[in-house]
Amino acid sequence: MAALTLPRLPRLPRLNGSARGGLAGLAGAATAAAAQFAVVVLVTREAGQEAAGTFFAATALCLMAAGILRMDAGNGLIYFIARSRPFGYHCTSGYVRAALVPVGTLSLVTGVVALLSTPDPTVRVLAAALPVVVCADVVVAATRGFGAMRPTVLLDGVLQPVAQLVLVSAVVVAGAGSVPLLAAAWALPALPVLLLSAIWLRRRLPYTSYLPGTAHDLWRYTWPRSMAAGIQAVFQRLDIVVVAMLAGPVEAAIYTAATRFKIVGQLANQGLTQAVQPRLVRALAAGDLARARELYQSTTMWLVLLTWPIWLGYAVLAPWLLGLFGDGYASGVPVALVLAATMTLATACGMVDVVLTSAGHTGSSLANLVAAITVTVALDALLVPSCGASGAALGWAGGMLVKNLLPLWQIHRRYGLRPFGVHSLAALKSWRAR
Repeated sequence: MAALTLPRLPRLPRLNGSARGGLAGLAGAATAAAAQFAVVVLVTREAGQEAAGTFFAATALCLMAAGILRMDAGNGLIYFIARSRPFGYHCTSGYVRAALVPVGTLSLVTGVVALLSTPDPTVRVLAAALPVVVCADVVVAATRGFGAMRPTVLLDGVLQPVAQLVLVSAVVVAGAGSVPLLAAAWALPALPVLLLSAIWLRRRLPYTSYLPGTAHDLWRYTWPRSMAAGIQAVFQRLDIVVVAMLAGPVEAAIYTAATRFKIVGQLANQGLTQAVQPRLVRALAAGDLARARELYQSTTMWLVLLTWPIWLGYAVLAPWLLGLFGDGYASGVPVALVLAATMTLATACGMVDVVLTSAGHTGSSLANLVAAITVTVALDALLVPSCGASGAALGWAGGMLVKNLLPLWQIHRRYGLRPFGVHSLAALKSWRAR
């Protein structure tokens, strides 16, 4: 665990581990967000709008494919590794093998097929990197099942995004800023992340014989979430691809620039979620609703306190901030306003989908995401041809509201959980006392 402490946290001893892990995850997510934002600024300013839009659409397509192919195996491993903690992580190596073999095989086959079936050099570069990108994410996620945040912070939060920034900068400085070379610079850092996280996991994972039924147990829990994760990956980046297809790469570049601030606002959610998820799994598995309520309400308040100033500031400063990307990006101000308003409301719901899946309701999570992606696609098809980037923003906003409000209603109906309550007040008091 990173040796960082959150000053004057709520005086609830059981939250200390979550707070420290959340701060560590927050630090890693902040570094990643800053590096990714810098990459976008660099590409938009140096590559031109058309090349930038092509690059953003290609990498979004790669990340969409990776999100589908990893089949949420990482979160499945977190679930089973965290539950096996009282038993000394018995049989966890079998779960890791049960997750990586199908995920690695499927991503390798997909990458080879894509590599051989297209003449586009950018797509070929990303197809070659696809299996590494997929497996790196799964292995890093598995380390969090042990309650450890250090590998995620150092590898996923620091090494990969910083290396991407350095390599993309090197390509631009060398004057060889073609889209395929930019794609290669963006994809290459996934390789050391995979190798280093695999070494960390291997050293701490007790080797056990593979027991019959291990894969069945893992995928029985994970398969609904696998479909949901694929839809979630599509939901997160489909808008960029749709804008590029229906409105052209220039509009895609403007839309990507205006929505890149999502990373800044979402870093708190990412850091806290990574730390709290294993604890939520254990609390809900034990039927400890008081503990689950404590975790949910405290993290929701911290999310509000950390992100609302960001979104309100972005709404006010959007014209100036979008100017950082270069000439021609100020037209993305309406996109920025829709983004800020939507994320303000979504943050107030807290990590509702994490609570729902931690309780084992992966099927409900899947249904919610299907509804969200349906709304997004319908609105995009209706609005993007005439409104361009602004239409895509409205489509994304509609899907985002569905994605958050449906699970909020479900966890309240099933468990009586609300995003705000007595534990929110404790978090607020600690914030004021800092």
